Amino acid sequence: MAAAPYVVIGGGQAGLQICDSLRRLGYDGPLVLLAAESSPPYQRPPLSKKFLAGDLEAERLYFRPSSWFEKNAVELRLECTVTAIDRAARRVSCADGSVVDYARLALATGARIRPLACPGADLADICYVRSLADSEALRARLPGAARLAVVGGGFIGLEVAAIARTLGKSVVLYEGLDRLMARAVSPTISDYYAALHRGHGVDLRLGCGIAAIERTRHGLLVRDANGGEVEVDIVVAGIGVVPNDEIAAAAGLECRGGIVVDAQARTSDADIVAAGDCTWHYNGFLAREIRLESVQNAVDQAKVAAASLLGAGEPYVQVPWFWSDQYDVKLQMAGIGMPHDNSALRGTTASGSFSLFYFRDGRLVGADSVNRPADHMACRRLLAQGTMVTAAQVADSEVDLMQIARG
Repeated sequence: MAAAPYVVIGGGQAGLQICDSLRRLGYDGPLVLLAAESSPPYQRPPLSKKFLAGDLEAERLYFRPSSWFEKNAVELRLECTVTAIDRAARRVSCADGSVVDYARLALATGARIRPLACPGADLADICYVRSLADSEALRARLPGAARLAVVGGGFIGLEVAAIARTLGKSVVLYEGLDRLMARAVSPTISDYYAALHRGHGVDLRLGCGIAAIERTRHGLLVRDANGGEVEVDIVVAGIGVVPNDEIAAAAGLECRGGIVVDAQARTSDADIVAAGDCTWHYNGFLAREIRLESVQNAVDQAKVAAASLLGAGEPYVQVPWFWSDQYDVKLQMAGIGMPHDNSALRGTTASGSFSLFYFRDGRLVGADSVNRPADHMACRRLLAQGTMVTAAQVADSEVDLMQIARG
């Protein structure tokens, strides 16, 4: 009887990385990747950036050509949604009626969009940007749309707004909180981006949620919680995501706002690991539990998960980092700066090239860099090495932070 394969559930960044790492680490047994979507694993960040703008075609989003899966003996099953995990039988069941036995299992189920929850939220002209199909559908509709309403002032909403304004569309953006990207950045960064978007003609409505959406003869009427009304052609919602941990929870794995894993990406079952957006994990760098939604986390945690499948015990201690492109402005984030008790500005916000470094209890914990990539790279290195640096040093543009990082 043939040996049962290692099975990876999830065809995103983390799932593909687990397969790649398993092969690089010397695993030569059978390997199956179960992907719910019809497309092979692809990059998600460009979906709200270059791909949506029409500057990148779908084929360039794919992580690997089809020949890679053949060469590395990875059995890729597309349009295969896993519905249940039987841990006792070591078997997963799929929506198409098939079952797959496993020797060891990796969960990289990712996250799904958080849908709008107001009257009219189910109308056909309300779009989201999570999958390739989502972005393709919105991209196809943009040429015929003159007016957009964007719901959500986080990264996705702002990136979509920037693309729409670059294409000459009228944009109204609603954010329920009183500032942009409030859960991720400081008020200084929020204020800079509010001014940036207003300067590009976006009608920002902060502290303003959506009460209802109605169809009209000419489009959609958006009614906000403050009594305002705007008629648009398309509504794009970007109000966050929800981790896909249901099948894990149903199988009896510990879940707590995500699949709970330890520093080695191991779940409460010794034969099952998990990685990526779906996990609630202990982060060694932060010394606390967290759920991260980023390419960096998906890649680095997946590498640890693959090693754990093969019996290694390397902990996940990578410095978190993230980026966002809006207009010609690149925001790069290193570490987790929220919360903090002190901050230091390097450069000036007026110049459009600056970094805000965050400190907690006298230690550097993160930095947000705007059009300042050298600061970002230096901060990542400083954080990874635990190098002590003062607020006065980072605020002085004459101080070479990379030299300090190098010791």
